[in-house]
Amino acid sequence: MGKGSGATGRWGVAEWGVRFPRRVLVVAGVLSVLFGCAASGLADRLSVGGLAASGTPSARAEAWAARYGAGSPELVLVVRPVSARNALDGPAVRVAGRRLTERLAAEGGVAGVRSYWAAADGGGPPGPRGPLGGDLARGPERGRAAGLRSLDGRAALVLVDLEGSETDTARTAERVVPRYTGEVGPFAIRATGPAWSLAQSTVQARTDLLRAELIAAPLTFVILALAFRSLVAAFLPVLVGGVSAVGALAVLWVLTAVTDVSVFAVNLIGALGFGLAVDYALFIVARFREEQARGRGAEDAARASVVTAGRAVAVSAGTVTAALAALLVFPFSFLHSMAYAGMVVVVLAAVTAVFVLPAVLVRWGSRVTALDPLGRFRWAPAPTIGGDSPLWRTVARAVTRRPVCWGAACMVVLAALVLPFAHGRPGLADERILPAGAASHATADLVRRGWGTSAEGTLVAVLPRVDPVADRAALDAYGRRLSALAGVRGQATVTVPATGRYAGGRRVGDGGAYTPEAGGGAYAPGLGAAATGRVVRGTVVTLTLRPDPQSERAAALVHAVRRLPAPGGALHLAGWAAQVVDARAALADRLPLALGLIAAGTMTVVFLFTRSVLIPLKVLAVAALSLTAALGGIVFVFQDGHLRSLLGDFTVTGTIDMTIPLLLFSVAFGLSVDYELFLLSRIQEYYRATGDNTAAIVHGISRTGRLFTAAALAVAVAMGALASSDVLLLKELGVGLALAVVVDATVVRGVLVPSVMRLAGRANWWAPGRGSRQPETGPRGATPCYDGPSVKSGHIEGTGSPLDSGLNPGALSPDLDRG
Repeated sequence: MGKGSGATGRWGVAEWGVRFPRRVLVVAGVLSVLFGCAASGLADRLSVGGLAASGTPSARAEAWAARYGAGSPELVLVVRPVSARNALDGPAVRVAGRRLTERLAAEGGVAGVRSYWAAADGGGPPGPRGPLGGDLARGPERGRAAGLRSLDGRAALVLVDLEGSETDTARTAERVVPRYTGEVGPFAIRATGPAWSLAQSTVQARTDLLRAELIAAPLTFVILALAFRSLVAAFLPVLVGGVSAVGALAVLWVLTAVTDVSVFAVNLIGALGFGLAVDYALFIVARFREEQARGRGAEDAARASVVTAGRAVAVSAGTVTAALAALLVFPFSFLHSMAYAGMVVVVLAAVTAVFVLPAVLVRWGSRVTALDPLGRFRWAPAPTIGGDSPLWRTVARAVTRRPVCWGAACMVVLAALVLPFAHGRPGLADERILPAGAASHATADLVRRGWGTSAEGTLVAVLPRVDPVADRAALDAYGRRLSALAGVRGQATVTVPATGRYAGGRRVGDGGAYTPEAGGGAYAPGLGAAATGRVVRGTVVTLTLRPDPQSERAAALVHAVRRLPAPGGALHLAGWAAQVVDARAALADRLPLALGLIAAGTMTVVFLFTRSVLIPLKVLAVAALSLTAALGGIVFVFQDGHLRSLLGDFTVTGTIDMTIPLLLFSVAFGLSVDYELFLLSRIQEYYRATGDNTAAIVHGISRTGRLFTAAALAVAVAMGALASSDVLLLKELGVGLALAVVVDATVVRGVLVPSVMRLAGRANWWAPGRGSRQPETGPRGATPCYDGPSVKSGHIEGTGSPLDSGLNPGALSPDLDRG
């Protein structure tokens, strides 16, 4: 293109793939090899966890609880004597239990152990000291008071505190659990707990990633081959997806040096990278073949594809990246790492599509259309993927004739999909994200049955300003008031170590031992203040919950405890139920900011792309409606428990993990705007040349309908392959994204958008200072790529090429060449 061309001024760099195809391909190949080598060591640097909110009151309370040895255990062992004749308090079993506890406490990465069994003398004085200075065991009465013995008296719990981050604890569990489960001495031992659940989820996610790729890759290739009617062209999205995914993994390897990157980010890169690669390659290759059908050579056709579809790819990538960046405002490290992974793969997919793909198209030329898998069975030449679709043209004409009826019908369908979202309940992921047969999940169910509560069913109230000796009267009164609260009565048992156990406002038993220290007192539920090597003033009060920690009853209990004045005036409430409540509050606090950032970024990008005020508002409204419908779908399926027979068995928890709707909304919103931009580019091209709003809508739908159908089907397969995962988080994400893409590319893009644009009429293109400006055909004679009777041939400035306005950025925006 000529130097003075507006296109060259804006797209000269992007044309490198057209002008220097061999160099670009060599550089891309070398970089891919280097990226692959860097990414090979990524697996060992990935983190697990990050699903709970950080910086919340309950997160800070966990640190307080750890000072008293009352933190939530990372590993829970269910220990049952192999022989039914052996009782938990029998001499031989007690000795074996103490030895098991000592062995566990000596393991590397173990911070301490809380066990049921007493010392050999049966209790009284504190048991033998562990390597960290804490009591390895208390008397049997202490074990019963702490709820370490099952209700039937046949099994006991061993609670293991692990050192380090969630990733460290998961790796320790992965090393320790196999040595302490199964038949160990006189015991049959099973394991659960957050660390073991994370370890198993990590292994399962890696297995599921491979399975998803084995499912998605061949199916998507078949869809693309049938859509493009060429085995050669079907390979191109695979090329774009592969290069961008390898590059993204290499960038994540670098990011692991400065921040945590979740193991699940790899699954997102595979699904999102491949899905976007399909989109971008479809749009560019379809435009390339369309230009070739008009008689242009490979270089000119590739240049036209870069300037038109390539420009939309760049704008789309910016929109998707902005939507993913909004995840960074939420206090979930899991979402942060997913945002980083998503942004990286989106940018690399766009760069690969705009630079590398045109180079391949120039080198291959007409061979892009080779090897039609069904060619020998066709009676007539098949239409190109970006060509006019009689079916979608018929649909578009019907919608534009009666936009009110069709729009209302579409709204009814979307409203039916949205309806379940009204009763959606956000929660946090626990061991139930794994299949019921997984060891950690099955053992957690055993704890619920055997102990009447879950392994996470304890709230710990830290009272740092209370002396358990001097303030016994205040603690006794607090225990009575706490157990008499409306939210607590009948739902929890309160244990105050210095005074006793309480239920219904009455003292019902002993509270267990506490460890008096010089200068004050510190209650140690397991390890005590001695474990930390320092004297800690204060005490803790425990509440053993009966309801599910993620239930509304548990949330009401948390609020009731926090409202009650505590002795000393300071209260830090730790526990899983408190974390769920605080995570929901953090989500509600940050959600308006995230939505505002997404809205502002999208409206700015779409306005610059269309120079319209109304269209960006419509894009936001339609995308939000269609995505809320997708969220309603996952509530209907996973929270309410429908369609389990189709999606594989999963545990219905009555909640949806709160990170999944956020991630789903960001990714699907970007993809929704992605389709919208490509549709608008077609409609706007036609409208700028003809001024006929209705005809432009029909033309845009008919030209992109077949393309969107193929893209949506391919992306739905790529994303939906995650639904085969045995990890519930990935299953929810895969189903949600697949549903969002299919609904958006068919019902929304084919019916709702044209009906809204038809009703808006010329107001679609209004902008301040321009009013309802007439479309420009301009002195260049530029016209859009369409097959109507008014098609003209034009020339791009600075060239003698007889190229139509497919090469003219001014056809996409009248102000583009003017800067």
